[in-house]
Amino acid sequence: MPLKANPYYQGPESDHFDGLRFFNPDGIAPLGLKDVIRWNLKETRARWPKHLPLPTPARPAARVNGSDLRVTMIGHASMLIQVAGLNILTDPVWSDRASPMRFAGPKRVIAPGIAFDDLPKIDVVLVTHNHYDHLDLKTLQRLAEAFDPLFITPLGNDTIMRPSVQNSRIATLDWEESRSFEGITFTAEPCHHWSARGLRDRSMALWAAFVLETPAGLIYHIGDTGFHGGRNYRAIVQKYGPARLAILPIGAYEPRWFMEAQHQNPAEAVEGFRLLGAAHAIGHHFGTFQLTNEAINAPVDHLAEALEAAEIEATRFRPMAAGEMFDVPTM
Repeated sequence: MPLKANPYYQGPESDHFDGLRFFNPDGIAPLGLKDVIRWNLKETRARWPKHLPLPTPARPAARVNGSDLRVTMIGHASMLIQVAGLNILTDPVWSDRASPMRFAGPKRVIAPGIAFDDLPKIDVVLVTHNHYDHLDLKTLQRLAEAFDPLFITPLGNDTIMRPSVQNSRIATLDWEESRSFEGITFTAEPCHHWSARGLRDRSMALWAAFVLETPAGLIYHIGDTGFHGGRNYRAIVQKYGPARLAILPIGAYEPRWFMEAQHQNPAEAVEGFRLLGAAHAIGHHFGTFQLTNEAINAPVDHLAEALEAAEIEATRFRPMAAGEMFDVPTM
């Protein structure tokens, strides 16, 4: 039976919370169990390799300072952002599976681009939402024990995290709320997605994108989103102006009838990049866990096609592979 009370968050109703569940204003609700069954029975998944070698594991510097901005891909939505003397991890997952089970669920096909023991001191961890490919409790526990970082996450996710990251600093944000830390302001902003850890808790914890206002420029980071007609992209550039770097998901988008509301495809990511007017972009959310039907190389190929069609230089929007490091040019 569905839950009648929210186990993660209790708070006042808002334009995106009805007292029990969060929702996307004027958006599309996630599809139900019948559609999941239809997807799995009637659609064909491309075959992914079981394992890919990691070309070169990255060994990041201790810090990056001044006007420099460096991003190192760990895999999927996990990245190390080094800027203004801070080391920031996004949606860190070092586990072998993006799943509540150790023996089943999407399995990693390539090792993390940075070995856990090669991480520099981590100052901040951003967790965008509670899906298992973004919120990995085992990894968060390791990070808490090793570095005692500040965790920043949308409403309700702290309840899921606290048993594993006990006595840690967890800042929870509603959309348009901010937390400043050592010269950088982190603001949670709307994106078109949903959340769940099981069958009965759908949309009971909030999801968000993050804007990072740093001395080296603006960074706009999305863990997962549907395109939503470009609504959120337009709102971001109106509110903040053009970003130095946009970090945008480009994978897990087929079949479109099922995924359109929750995962943008590469062409939509390129249109979002254009709407943002950002100087540079990083594509992520591909090539690590097979979550959907497209081939492992499809996001990169389709991104290249979309950039060419939009007459945008390929060097401005880079799909980053595990272990790859990108020193983002100044604007």
